[in-house]
Parts: sequence; C-alpha cells; structure tokens
Amino acid sequence: MKVQEHGGEPIIPFSCVLEKSLVDMPEDEAAKYCDENKIQSAIPKIIKTGFSAINLIYFFTAGPDEVKCWQIRRQTKAPQAAGAIHTDFERGFICAEVMKFEDLKELGSEAALKAAGKYRQEGKTYVVQDGDIIFFKFNVSGGGKK
Repeated sequence: MKVQEHGGEPIIPFSCVLEKSLVDMPEDEAAKYCDENKIQSAIPKIIKTGFSAINLIYFFTAGPDEVKCWQIRRQTKAPQAAGAIHTDFERGFICAEVMKFEDLKELGSEAALKAAGKYRQEGKTYVVQDGDIIFFKFNVSGGGKK
C-alpha cells in the first residue's frame, strides 16, 4: 500500500551484501556462485528499470575494430542522436543507416541483413529505437571558409 500511496513506481528488491560479494568475485566465480545457489544479480534489472524511468535508451555505432554504446532520451530523432556523438554529425546529417540488434543477432551479419531487406536508410524524422545499430552519413563542408 505504501508504494501505491507514493506513485506506484517499480520496486526492485535486492541484497546489498549479495551484490557487493558478486562484484568482489572474479566474473567466472560469480557466475558459478549464482548457478549453484539458483540466484541472479539484480544489477541488470536495476539499470534497465532506471534507464526506462528517466526515459533513456541506447543505440550503438560499430566499426571494424570497435562497438560504442550511446545514451539518448527516448523519442530522439536521428540527427540529434548523431549530435550525441559529435555536433558536426548533427549539423551535416544526411541519413542514418539502421539495423536492429535483434535482427543482427538472428541473421549474423550486415550482408545477411541487407539481403533480407532489414538494413534501412532513415532520414531526419526517424525516431531512434532502443538498441538500434546506426551508421550516420554526414557532410560538413567548409563552404569556402578557412
């Protein structure tokens, strides 16, 4: 009842002692401990719930040797998402080449996504979705200025 009286927001029960113990263990030991005791850390749920509560989502950019994760507000359009990376990306925005993480996980490669018609070009009005993988095309010319 107390929760409902104060807005009814989500509550995530967790043990600080357990979470500290898991963080202090090497990753493989923590996984084994959780398996043996049929428990799991609440940290991923806390992070996802917290992000959602403050209207944040993730999108990713990827190159041959790295993947980066960027945080933006939900309902952000592609040019402003590009601006989260660098202001020139927003200023010179041309388009966003977008694929969904779930599609990439299922099909296994960018080429397979393209063949399946699941690799799209989106314009300035595209609203970035949580988990999008985006390649931004932009052009910022000097316009003759030096």
